[in-house]
Amino acid sequence: MSAAKDFELPNDVIFPLGDLYSDEPPLESELHLRQIILLLQSLELWWRNRNDFYAAGNLTIYYSQRQKRSEEFRGPDFFVVLGCQRKVRKSWVVWEEDGKYPNIIVELLSNSTASTDKGLKKQIFQDIFRTPEYFWFDPNNLEFTGFILIGGTYEPIEPNPQGWLWSQQLNLYLGVYEHKLRYFTAEGNLVPTPEEVVEQEQQRAERLAAKLRELNIDPDTI
Repeated sequence: MSAAKDFELPNDVIFPLGDLYSDEPPLESELHLRQIILLLQSLELWWRNRNDFYAAGNLTIYYSQRQKRSEEFRGPDFFVVLGCQRKVRKSWVVWEEDGKYPNIIVELLSNSTASTDKGLKKQIFQDIFRTPEYFWFDPNNLEFTGFILIGGTYEPIEPNPQGWLWSQQLNLYLGVYEHKLRYFTAEGNLVPTPEEVVEQEQQRAERLAAKLRELNIDPDTI
């Protein structure tokens, strides 16, 4: 029997569904995936001491008035809900979460989704979700726009001199930096990713070691 034959699977093997799922189409590209991960990881790190929010990417939101998962649902690329328990969820079911909808939504544009993100989804997030802030970003051409809900209607958020848009919900700016959508503090500091935090710590350690050597102290003996 050949090695390839040894690894053949029976025809009746059924692979279980993953624990996390979405009814939305798959992500457009690796750029979209990496952007979602960046937004999620850097916010969770920034808010690491908070337990009153939920952030997710490409996860289904069920919002049927009749509380049926088969009727009305959307899967934003990235969203944050405030004032809720921070825990892992399979999906966001509005009627199981005290009627809460996202406080902020970010959609990542592509050729196949741009018209829906700018039209139908914007209308749903404005009129049904009543989401206070809605942003869209195109990872390819870097188009970036944001809206704030005023009197029931989305109004454009005015950019600051750097082109960043202020999020009242996150108390952070969102802006394009090195071809990616990033968070910035009110003081203008870049909110780091976990990898950047590790890199900063390594650089700090290296500077300290160099200073000790200037003082004829071996840092490895401390």
